[in-house]
Amino acid sequence: MIHFRKYQGTGNDFILLDNRQGAYSRLSQQEIAFLCDRRFGIGADGLMFLQQHQGYDFEMVYFNADGAEGSMCGNGGRCIVRYAQDLGLVTGRTRFLATDGPHEALLRDDGTVELKMNDVHAINSSPSHAQLNTGSPHYVQWVSDVDAVDVVGDGRSIRYSPPFASEGINVNFAERKTGYIAVRTYERGVENETLSCGTGVTAVALAAATGEGPQETTIRTPGGTLNIRFCKTASGHFEEVWLCGPATFVFEGSLDLSNRRLS
Repeated sequence: MIHFRKYQGTGNDFILLDNRQGAYSRLSQQEIAFLCDRRFGIGADGLMFLQQHQGYDFEMVYFNADGAEGSMCGNGGRCIVRYAQDLGLVTGRTRFLATDGPHEALLRDDGTVELKMNDVHAINSSPSHAQLNTGSPHYVQWVSDVDAVDVVGDGRSIRYSPPFASEGINVNFAERKTGYIAVRTYERGVENETLSCGTGVTAVALAAATGEGPQETTIRTPGGTLNIRFCKTASGHFEEVWLCGPATFVFEGSLDLSNRRLS
């Protein structure tokens, strides 16, 4: 019996499981993929375990919608912080462990969760695109009309191109607007467009940065608006990177896997 809560951050939705007692550690990739399936399961872009880890408030273990363990998920990180608050584990500030290392987060009274991302030291840039890792690998493609892009077709073409086919890469299509950047994302592991991607919008904000010093960028995705603040150093490194936006409880329930056909 799976007892779950579902959360979403700007339309990026996740199944959250309390695994502090190890109750769900034996879930298979097939079972996790079934739970994330939007027709036969609960439906989500990913699934997370909240686990105990010495020295931290909790540990985040993230799985893609295909059931495979994934790299860092920014919106997932913000949602699991909200989940930890709802479980009574944290209040206004927390420090937790994810696959890419420790993270801090702040919980605001207005429902916003601010997540500190890892520093970024390298961007491979050209006038048309950029490639960088913000906890997950991202390819940022600059476009003139983001609404006209075939996100699934073009995103899949880049994701499965020879440089990236084996490990995969997330593909972000970004259009510079007045006062903000519009972004649509094709996510590996989901193998489809998602309404938002936290590490993706972070990648876009850093790729668009000009000059040095503290900066803040507003990103609009199909699922909502996120803000990224950061400091660009004289050496081109990015520090104090914070991903900020809403993280919302959707519903909770139970699902019995014992009689489910997973083939």
